[in-house]
Amino acid sequence: MDNNLHDYRKSYEKSSLDRGNLNQNPLQQFRSWFNDVEKSGSLDETNAMTVSTIGADDFPKNRIVLLKYYDENGFVFYTNYESEKGKALIDNPKTCLSFFWPNMERQVIIKGLAEKLPDTVSDNYFASRPKGSQLGALVSNQSEIIENREVLENELKSLEDKYQNKEVPRPKSWGGFLVRPQSMEFWQGRPNRLHDRFRFTLIDDLDWKIERLAP
Repeated sequence: MDNNLHDYRKSYEKSSLDRGNLNQNPLQQFRSWFNDVEKSGSLDETNAMTVSTIGADDFPKNRIVLLKYYDENGFVFYTNYESEKGKALIDNPKTCLSFFWPNMERQVIIKGLAEKLPDTVSDNYFASRPKGSQLGALVSNQSEIIENREVLENELKSLEDKYQNKEVPRPKSWGGFLVRPQSMEFWQGRPNRLHDRFRFTLIDDLDWKIERLAP
């Protein structure tokens, strides 16, 4: 089998990034880029992001989740606290989020510290979810070994009957994380692999230092 991928090449030519068009606040820069991608209408799930953790086995692990909210405090997503990533973040809150928007030839890489959201915030978001998603959170002991898919389907059917005319309670093992950024890097693809990269680093929990990085 020939696995040579040497000819997979692309010239990045859609945009540029310099200090003149860079917002001095990285959260505002993120908002600007996120809105650009949304308005382009050419990418499914603009809010899809990679979450990286260090597990109990000391290996890093990446997975794709959906960003559900962001503001000046940071970035919010929801998961099962007893899942592999939930346990990893509770044990070691250092994490990395990354976004790749190929239609705009852009990446954002965010290093930060994760913390659980207050129960009231998780309750409110859980109540806003479709009932099928609510039941799915009850059905799945995320990351646990199961015998087959029928285990999930049978449990879902049982819960559908149980909560047919009732509100679904949020499982205490399910809720949100807020990732407070410590650094944010913005990457804009450029021709000849001379990409534009700027890194924002939080200083004294107040100001951001901005540095251009070699590609």
